[in-house]
Amino acid sequence: MTDLLKKYTTLLEPSERLVKDIASIDGDIIILGVGGKMGPDLARLCIAAIKKSGIAKKVFGVARFSEPALQKELEEAGVHTIKADLLNTESWAVFPKVKNVLYLAGTKFGTKGNEPFTWAMNTFLPSLVAEYYRESRIVVFSSGNVYPLTETHSGGATEAISPQPVGEYAQSCLGRERIFQYFSGKYNTPILIYRLNYANDVKYGVLLEIARSVYEGRAIDLTMGNVNVIWQADANEFAIRSLLHCSTPSATLNITGPETVSVRWAAEWYGNFFDKQPVFTGQESTTALLSNATESFKRFGYPATSLKIMMEIIGDWVKNAGATLNKPTHFQERDGNY
Repeated sequence: MTDLLKKYTTLLEPSERLVKDIASIDGDIIILGVGGKMGPDLARLCIAAIKKSGIAKKVFGVARFSEPALQKELEEAGVHTIKADLLNTESWAVFPKVKNVLYLAGTKFGTKGNEPFTWAMNTFLPSLVAEYYRESRIVVFSSGNVYPLTETHSGGATEAISPQPVGEYAQSCLGRERIFQYFSGKYNTPILIYRLNYANDVKYGVLLEIARSVYEGRAIDLTMGNVNVIWQADANEFAIRSLLHCSTPSATLNITGPETVSVRWAAEWYGNFFDKQPVFTGQESTTALLSNATESFKRFGYPATSLKIMMEIIGDWVKNAGATLNKPTHFQERDGNY
């Protein structure tokens, strides 16, 4: 592997800003839905930051752990894991009542044809979490999908833009937010709604999908011609640090990178990187699903990992046939059907 791939490991290390903030977060942390795309690295980042800060703090992780190896890996890293189906209310008796909750659980893909489960995961489960952890502070992972499409020259939707979710997935995401907002008001629970799009890593994300399409000669749909991206490690850092920004009434924060990235440009860049000709279909629309994250930059600073570094590392990963999660983002969807 190249030096850039070695740098990938370095980019997973906690920053000094995170180490400082985690030392200011009183109490232990629980990650609900730790087994998903972001959860394992989020848990490891928590542990690394805690160790570097020299404080005493436990990190718990709850998931179904359909892959037993992941549970073992997290335990070896120092995470206290709990194997449970969050929808099974009988499981909740063993969950520790900690002061800090990172809520990652939810469902997106397979929504079409399985709408009742989607709504159960994205609205019923939040009611259980908000009730059980009413005395905690909670960072709730949500999605920029709750926003309407905006003009590509507009800079994206700010937190002041009213949600206009398209499709049942996005509607259920807004439902999740509303449930937590209701309980925040009912119990005075400090909450931050963390609207993320799109996190990228070498194993998944929009940039990986574009890179692989170019490398494998597959057509790239340009209809959703622009996207926002952020490195997963930066998104995970901002999530942990968001525990210090929970409030009552609940706060909302957009999380993504600073650029509006042209899909065509990214594909052509990878074409040069791989010495291959990108194949395109469709034409760019004048609107796209875009978020404006300037408020998060005010609070946390800019993401540490630049767009160019992300693209280079992912390109190297593709060249070297690195393993991926095979979980497409479906960023091209404009009708909300996932």
